[in-house]
Amino acid sequence: MRRILMSSFSGSVIEFYDFVLYVIAAAVVFPHVFFNNLSPTMATIASFVTLAVGYVGRPLGGVIFGHFGDRLGRKGVLVTTMLLMGVSTMAIGLLPATATVGVLAPILLVLCRVLQGVAVGGEWGGAMLIALENSPGAKRGFAASFASLGAPAGAMLATGSISLASSLPQDQFLSWGWRIPFLFSVLLVLVGMTIRLKVSESPLFKSLDLEAEKRKVPILEVLRRYPSQAALGITVAISQLTIDGIATSWAVNHAVELGADRTTILNLKIFGSIALLIAAIISARLSDRWGRRLPLAAGIVAALIFVFPMLNLIQTGTAGGFAAAVIVGQFIQGFILGPLAAFLAELFPTRLRFTGASLCFQTASALGSGFTPLIATSLVAVGGGIAVLGWVWMGVLAVCLVATLIASEGRKRDLSAI
Repeated sequence: MRRILMSSFSGSVIEFYDFVLYVIAAAVVFPHVFFNNLSPTMATIASFVTLAVGYVGRPLGGVIFGHFGDRLGRKGVLVTTMLLMGVSTMAIGLLPATATVGVLAPILLVLCRVLQGVAVGGEWGGAMLIALENSPGAKRGFAASFASLGAPAGAMLATGSISLASSLPQDQFLSWGWRIPFLFSVLLVLVGMTIRLKVSESPLFKSLDLEAEKRKVPILEVLRRYPSQAALGITVAISQLTIDGIATSWAVNHAVELGADRTTILNLKIFGSIALLIAAIISARLSDRWGRRLPLAAGIVAALIFVFPMLNLIQTGTAGGFAAAVIVGQFIQGFILGPLAAFLAELFPTRLRFTGASLCFQTASALGSGFTPLIATSLVAVGGGIAVLGWVWMGVLAVCLVATLIASEGRKRDLSAI
């Protein structure tokens, strides 16, 4: 079980290191390297568009790899997604700038980003299910969270690596320094593959393996037989992922634009990831005792209360304001994240669990994390300011809270019986 949990955690660390590395680079690097022929605001928006494209690739990856994960097994998918992520991330680190090859540079960037999205779309579901389906029922909420815990750990590693690179002089950082963290991903993939290849297949899946031919297209069965579960799962997951979109990308870019030091902001972002990790561990443990919905609802209520304080603190343009906003905001995000994996997995039967849970989480990622930075930047740019952004965000969170309250509780559900 320790090996399984380590595989789930380390694989997600590597996948989200690569994915979050792009998120941060989209805020502080790519507007200058790939969109330097545009105005600063339009360059930022264009960079966030490429960010959103990667998130759109995540539901596609969830469906593709969920299909094979539900038909052929979880382990093979996990090996494939890690290789795909490693290759696409290394390719980004080798891309020429727009000043060298013109419009081909952002086109290649978008292609690599889509491949990243497809890879991480399959990774989360497989890593989560390998842990959940091997764990005792009373501890499966905590076990499933290991795939989610890899996200803040990977974010810390990504933020730290690009922060270190950003300590170079500006011209060196933008010409070659930012590339080093992307190329470093190759070493992480080699370590992750060594761990992952030693993990055995999920026992729950093995019990159904002989019926694989009956499950021709899992996504169609999910949409036909479990549409309400899918809709509720997507809506609940959006609550956590909008916080991610604000704190991980938009807040970093906005604080730097308002005059805060880039390296300081990136270093402070690491503490936000630590807060997220701690909160996720706490709430995952609580979900095994009190159920999934209670900590989820508590986290969403806290997010509703903190919307305007968070945005106003970011708006100060100071390192202190950014630190308070992001650390508290990501602690709240972590409280929602902890039970989320088990909550989504328990909505679906074993034969469809990979596809169903991945569809929920990755669609929410596209809508929440993917488009939030773009929407936030656009609202501020057209004069709506943080007030409009705040009210829109609160409306989204309110809908997520209602979905959480009406969803069924799955903590005591027998996963082998549905």
